[in-house]
Amino acid sequence: MKASPTHLYYREGRDALLEAHMDLSVVLPAHNEEATVADVLHEVHRTLAGWETQSEMILVDDGSTDRTGEIAHALATRNPSLRVVQHAPSRGYGGALKAGFAAARGEWIVFYPTDKQFIFKEFDMLLARVGEADIVTGYRVARRDNALRRLNALGWNLLVRALFGYLCRDVDCGFKLFWRGILDQVQLMSDGAMIDTELLAGAMARGYKIAEVPVTHRPRQSGRATGARVAVIVKAFRDLVRFRVRLSEELRAERAQASVVG
Repeated sequence: MKASPTHLYYREGRDALLEAHMDLSVVLPAHNEEATVADVLHEVHRTLAGWETQSEMILVDDGSTDRTGEIAHALATRNPSLRVVQHAPSRGYGGALKAGFAAARGEWIVFYPTDKQFIFKEFDMLLARVGEADIVTGYRVARRDNALRRLNALGWNLLVRALFGYLCRDVDCGFKLFWRGILDQVQLMSDGAMIDTELLAGAMARGYKIAEVPVTHRPRQSGRATGARVAVIVKAFRDLVRFRVRLSEELRAERAQASVVG
């Protein structure tokens, strides 16, 4: 396993990032979020503006059919720290995140949705845990989803725990910070909702540490969530079982290779 950087940190929050001179990439997946994308980009930019460290924003427009991409491109012409990656057609949530990770230049990557259901200023709480973990994930306090989505989330988290053990209390929370070196070992293949599980389970299986912090969750005010569609749920559960098999095979191959090298 590539050496974890957590031992480099001696301070909390923003100071931890500055102490180790780390740079940061903020990946923002978006699909038909014209009503909120500008506000979210301004919110992230304002939060990062006072930091004495390199940071960038990467907006991934995942096949939007509204003005999401147009708005983002217009803002990028005035903000050199913002880059736009555009997909047509949509590659899904996981596909959008993978494209953002591939474009990211920072040593630490945070991903954050553009639907205004989180508060980016709470990113300080994630940063405060980098001294002890390689991935810091939020968990939604008083989750503001309808009953069906909460029930689906409960079932999903229980199934993930049954297959992989305890990873965190809110696997699919879309507000996470992680060290990009993890991607050298953890192969993300999902184009859908299972990408969070791939990241967390793949990292933990290889000895990386995960911390979790409570984050505010607000009701969606515009746009349309797709995660509760039956087809999306069925595909995610099918992919989860396949990932369990794939992860076991990867770990066996890595152990065999380590024994030969050793």
